[in-house]
Amino acid sequence: MNREILAIAVPAIISNITVPLLGLVDLTIVGHIGGADYISAIATGSMIFNVIYWIFGFLRMGTSGMTAQAYGRRSAVATTAVLSLSLRTAVAIGLFFVVMQVPVLRFMIWAMNTPAESVTFVGQYFDIVVWGAPAMLTLYAANGWFIGMQDSRLPMAIAIIQNVVNIVASLLFVFVLHWKIEGIAAGTLIAQWSGVLMAAAGMVWLRRRTSASWAAAGASESSAETDASASLGQDCNQQNAAPATQSNDAATGNHAAADADRVSLRNFFAVNRDIFLRTLCLVAVNLYFVSAGGRQGSLILAVNALLMTLYTLFSYFMDGFAYAGEALCGKYYGAGDSASFRLLVRRLYVWGAAMTVVFTVLYAVGGQDFLGLLTSDTHVVRAAMRYLPWAVAIPVCGVMAFIYDGVFIGVTATRGMLVSSALATALFFVLYLSLSATLANDGLWIAFLAYLACRGAVQGVIVHKSKFMSV
Repeated sequence: MNREILAIAVPAIISNITVPLLGLVDLTIVGHIGGADYISAIATGSMIFNVIYWIFGFLRMGTSGMTAQAYGRRSAVATTAVLSLSLRTAVAIGLFFVVMQVPVLRFMIWAMNTPAESVTFVGQYFDIVVWGAPAMLTLYAANGWFIGMQDSRLPMAIAIIQNVVNIVASLLFVFVLHWKIEGIAAGTLIAQWSGVLMAAAGMVWLRRRTSASWAAAGASESSAETDASASLGQDCNQQNAAPATQSNDAATGNHAAADADRVSLRNFFAVNRDIFLRTLCLVAVNLYFVSAGGRQGSLILAVNALLMTLYTLFSYFMDGFAYAGEALCGKYYGAGDSASFRLLVRRLYVWGAAMTVVFTVLYAVGGQDFLGLLTSDTHVVRAAMRYLPWAVAIPVCGVMAFIYDGVFIGVTATRGMLVSSALATALFFVLYLSLSATLANDGLWIAFLAYLACRGAVQGVIVHKSKFMSV
């Protein structure tokens, strides 16, 4: 079981760490071709797309859980059906942003208070990179499908090669063709679409390999087709729904298949709707955290930005174990293997506890040195040390939210995720508004840590009062 967890978690962690490199490469190159306006434009443009793609992260999570359940049933038809729905949705949303790029750009420039001197450069970057929206959202769907199919190595390989392509293309366009902002944007765009081509090849290869493996194990296509209706036709938020059965009557079977298609589409969007709304809660908290820090002055804004890198680093590792939870919980739930499901959850608790101890000790002992690596401004580092204890508490407060996110996505209990995030978000705003007048930035951190802990606590209550553990 531990080997299964690590086989998914480790490549996922590596993939997570490589993700920021796309933006980091752009900032590094632009730092050598222009001044503050260029740097501000790239930072703002990257943030615009990061926010957009984060909001549509349900394309990965929803696909992962539903695919993992179909994988557990050895249903080739169902895994393909989930992929098809997810890809079509991703392309449609991506094309929407391409068509609506002008109003979207204007709104995002306004929402992010973009300096007037950077607006032109932001527009040049956006006008090119927006054509990669269908590619990036397609990659979200593909990565979710890969994870659901128990393979996180393909997303890792794609992410690494994407970074290589981005570096080579950007250097060529900027330093050989002298395209400046346009060259950086073009390099990013080419890297995104190259990722789609690699993902397409990976999907074909993985589909063939899995089908061959199931065939060798004696899984028949007819039973897979029956399972497809059960997998996609059941209500994904009612964990003990009875499986669909195949009628012996051909006409009745055709009607049932048509009904299953309609229900599967409804359930697909129901699952993704819950994840989408849950993501909006997370975005609201994170953006307000930054905004509230900014209202306390540039020093506190810088301090919070530095300390939040500790949360980001922890999340990169814990997301790997959450991905393992998505893939394996979904597989065992779909297969009806309750013993393995319970064992997996216990193992995830152990790995979560281990990561909590490791990161808490690292942050407590080496926090100051780490902050010194991020900035040479000793004034900012000294100010950050005043609030470092709050950042040290991040692993303890946040670990269960990551673990349970993986479990909930795996069994597609998305309503529970939404409820926990909504309650935690409400708690965050109530606490901050109550404490900000007297505790200022300490109150902000208390509210954020309570928000993390509340997400995990509410999900824990839901898990242990439901029938998840018995599948």
